[in-house]
Formats: sequence, structure tokens, C-alpha cells
Amino acid sequence: MHIAIAGNIGSGKTTLTTLLSRHFNWEPHYESVDDNPYLQSFYDDMRRWSFNLQIYFLNNRFRQIVKIRESGKNIVQDRTIYEDARIFAPNLHEMNLMTDRDFDNYQSLFELMVSFIQPPDLLIYLRATVPTLVNQIQKRGREYEESIRLDYLKSLNQLYEKWMDGYTEGKKLIVTVDNLNFADKPEDLGVIIDKINAELHGLF
Repeated sequence: MHIAIAGNIGSGKTTLTTLLSRHFNWEPHYESVDDNPYLQSFYDDMRRWSFNLQIYFLNNRFRQIVKIRESGKNIVQDRTIYEDARIFAPNLHEMNLMTDRDFDNYQSLFELMVSFIQPPDLLIYLRATVPTLVNQIQKRGREYEESIRLDYLKSLNQLYEKWMDGYTEGKKLIVTVDNLNFADKPEDLGVIIDKINAELHGLF
């Protein structure tokens, strides 16, 4: 079984991936962040490094999905390949931080890649307002995230909502996290776990 967690920067994907992996005994697969050679350069100069960063993520996540399907294990994945192509690359393009030529090249490569893979059995989208995202980003204190702009997070949120409205590749579960503290409150985590069980196994 392949469970994937989607959401904006700071929505809690990595934390929830860890907690669900422990509860369900699923194997966690995390987004490649700390060893990403482009992230710091990207946040310093988005226009120069946007295409390089998106290609890195696309390559990394495609390899990850191939391994997930080949493993035959129950996997929970931090972020999906779809977010790169439906959220982050279009946003960079709309903000004139990625050229038409690079964006068209990227989309062509993405469409080819997804023709070889299956969507997750359940997609969990963590919906969060910008103030919640900013609070979470500040809490974890990653230096390269200090320069993220509010309008950047807002435009990403708008694209996430548009993507979720049209997502038909498989089962999806939308969890609004503004008033949840699943990292510290077991009862809040329990709410999400109950929703996941209902999606995967039906209501009893």
C-alpha cells in the first residue's frame, strides 16, 4: 500500500509521515531536503535555479516511486511527484521565475514519467492557512527558508486548492491542520488516524 502526504511548505508533512509510520508500522519515505544541492541556491536566486531545482525533485521522486512499487511494502511518502508539476513548477512559471522554454520542457518530462507510474492508494492533503505555515516554518528554523515570502506561500496554497479540486487519480483525504497539533497531542493524531482508517477500510 502506498500512502502519500501532500501539503504546502510547513504544513506538517514530515511530522505526520513519521507519526503514521510508527502507528501503522508503515515504512516512511522522506523528501530529500537536507542533502538537496540546489535548495539554498534556489532561495538565494529563484529565477536562476528554479529549473534545476524542479528537475532535481522530479528525478528524485520518480526514483522514489519506482522503489516504492518494487518494494511490495506498505509505504507512507512525504510529498508526491504531482506537487512538483501541479504546484511548484506552475507557480514558478506564473511568477516569471521559470521561462516558458524551461516550463514546457519540464512538463513534457513529467508527463512522460507519470505514464510509467501508479498514483498513491490514498493521498492525504494537509490544508493550512499562511499564518500556520509561517509559524511552523519559523519553529523548525531552517536557514534557507528564512527568505520565503508570504506571497509565495499564498500562491502555492491557491494552486494546492485548485489541484485538490480536480484530483481524480485516486482516493484523497483533506485534513485542515490549523487547529490540530498532531505532533504533541495524541487525540489530534487520533482524529487523523480515524479518518485514514475510514478511507482505507470503510466505516465500521
